Amino acid sequence: MDRTRHPALRSSLCAALTAAALGAAGLVAAAPSAQAADADLMRNGGFESGLDGWSCTAGSGAVVTSPVHGGTHALKATPAGSDNAQCAQSVAVQPNSTYTLSSWAQGSYAYLGASGTGTTDVSTWTQSAPSWQQLTTTFKTGASTTSVTVYTHGWYGTGAYEADDVSLIGPGGTPVQLPAAPAGLTASGATSSGMSLSWSPSAGATGYNVYRDGAKAASVSGTSATVTGLAASTSYSFQVTATNSAGESPRSAAVSASTTSGGTTPPPSGHALVGYLHASFANGAGYTRMADVPDDWNIIDLAFGEPTSPTSGDIRFTPCPVSECPTVEPLADFKAAIKAKQAAGKKVLISIGGQNGQVQLTTTAARDTFVSSVSKIIDDYGLDGLDIDFEGHSLSLNTGDTDFRSPTTPVVVNLIDALKTLKAKYGSKFVLTMAPETFFVQMGYQYYGSGPWGGQDPRCGAYLPVIYALRDSLTLLHVQDYNSGSIMGLDNQYHSMGGADFHIAMTDMLLTGFPVAGDTTKVFPALRPDQVAIGLPASTQAGNGWTSPAEVTKTLDCLTKKANCGTYQTHGSWPGLRGLMTWSINWDRFNGGEFSKNFDAYPWS
Repeated sequence: MDRTRHPALRSSLCAALTAAALGAAGLVAAAPSAQAADADLMRNGGFESGLDGWSCTAGSGAVVTSPVHGGTHALKATPAGSDNAQCAQSVAVQPNSTYTLSSWAQGSYAYLGASGTGTTDVSTWTQSAPSWQQLTTTFKTGASTTSVTVYTHGWYGTGAYEADDVSLIGPGGTPVQLPAAPAGLTASGATSSGMSLSWSPSAGATGYNVYRDGAKAASVSGTSATVTGLAASTSYSFQVTATNSAGESPRSAAVSASTTSGGTTPPPSGHALVGYLHASFANGAGYTRMADVPDDWNIIDLAFGEPTSPTSGDIRFTPCPVSECPTVEPLADFKAAIKAKQAAGKKVLISIGGQNGQVQLTTTAARDTFVSSVSKIIDDYGLDGLDIDFEGHSLSLNTGDTDFRSPTTPVVVNLIDALKTLKAKYGSKFVLTMAPETFFVQMGYQYYGSGPWGGQDPRCGAYLPVIYALRDSLTLLHVQDYNSGSIMGLDNQYHSMGGADFHIAMTDMLLTGFPVAGDTTKVFPALRPDQVAIGLPASTQAGNGWTSPAEVTKTLDCLTKKANCGTYQTHGSWPGLRGLMTWSINWDRFNGGEFSKNFDAYPWS
């Protein structure tokens, strides 16, 4: 796309002046009526009334008195992190009409555009404007278009830009009326951590905002919402507003409701050490018999159950063959050892996926096969639950799937449905854990799926809708803080694996919550501390990102006691942090038990 052109201003004002001149000569009838009605439709385009009429992302915009192009004020907006400092205004227009959009810009990257035109949305930009430079573009509205959104923004990671004297010249439309406050708000379906809300539609509304105890909790397009992340046995007050291009309605009457005292999955007690056992294959760490797994390990994940083909949904688990693992125990001994571990209070799960086990539930048939085949493994081996370790291309978001709260991609929707079915089948004692990579979770703070313009990796943040949908059933999330690139934390700084700083920043995101792709209306809510463990490699041979015991201790100090935090300051302290996960039990034994010994020695209380 060529964004370097700056078309000459198609001056409707000149057309209006020509019509006036013809009128003086008795030729008014020859002037086109649409041209005679052309006017500047922008509200407060010169920012003389502050930000009145404008909405800027993440508080990025401010009105300044210098530099200005005209009048006494101008807009100054500063991109930060995953925010491009967009300021926008909805403008009423007429269908099938031509408009000229212009603005003056100065500073770093500056964009000017219009969306919702009903034809082809337009934009123009400048990479650098050391002095005031005019940006101009034109567009025609569609047959049913009655409003467009005019916006200006900068670019990620660059400096501030200034904008002034924004104008939209063309025939004015009928202003959109503000919707009335929604009526009929009710709360139902309370759990220990969530609540369902519904209300009657408001005429003219295109969306709704949900407020919890006075603070905005969600934005939805329909007349219902599920609010999660609530505390058990707690009363909350809810209100809702209706929105459209004219703005936001007054708030509805408040409704109070309380969460229940206990959810379907009681929080686990104490701290846990989680490890993967190479049960179906051998590698350099050697084979470890189930009976020989040290008592340190509270949750043992059998690695791995794998599909017969990526899209079959048919998961199989076979203990390591004698040809590959000469010391493997007989199947009967393996199953007996599982029962012995469970009798000692340990949980044994089947882990699905891994590096080589790509699972893509593209159809409902694959979903149902997944449920039946995983159930068979759990029943055959008498296991406590399931670990989801989908990596590679197992989860990917389709273009246009932009809201983690209501996913539409089949592989995501079918996985959510399958896990809910398994949870319902086995009940409250069913242990469900997940081990995504940072790319699929924390990277969602910056990017989600293919993005608003396409071109991004569609796997980015793809675990978020799964975690969100299962948050009330999820026993434990242990993101793999290894084999990872640098990831931006909530401080809008990049953090690299291998030290305490990385684990602190990544875990703080899970325990604090974060806006997805920088959109403050789409906030991934915080998980409970007892739902979160930190995933680490057990030794230098186990994976990139090995962290020394001293750095692991610093990580736990910061997160549980807010001590030894280094450069990253957390948004709280969480003594109830569940614990640590490692790849793997085998590698820890190979390395003399360094990882598990450090965990056991840590003074948690």
